[in-house]
Amino acid sequence: MKTDNSLFYSKQHLWVREAENNEFFAGITDYAQDLLGDIVFVESPAIGSQLTADESCGLVESVKTGSDLHAPMNGIVTEVNESLQSNPEQINDKPYQTWIFKFKSNNPNELEKLLNADEYQKMLATN
Repeated sequence: MKTDNSLFYSKQHLWVREAENNEFFAGITDYAQDLLGDIVFVESPAIGSQLTADESCGLVESVKTGSDLHAPMNGIVTEVNESLQSNPEQINDKPYQTWIFKFKSNNPNELEKLLNADEYQKMLATN
């Protein structure tokens, strides 16, 4: 299972990449996309919606099943990846380059609550 050392990870299998001005990109991990299989639909959180850490904020559907997206941190959605509406399979092809939504954090220190790549790998190994 691939991870990217420059990213942070939630226990619900979302990755977070720091952007600028307390903004972050979020997407699903290689592990999550592998479990889901061929992704056919992504329901991103709406721009302007409030994110509450660990609560459902969107949906990813595959030919096998659907899975809720859980917010990795508290914040407000500032942008969504519109290209996923017509090409959701981008997530399968490049999970760590394909972001689902961008958000502005209410408290950037929450990043410290997320896992680094090694911690995420260890969590996967124990499950």
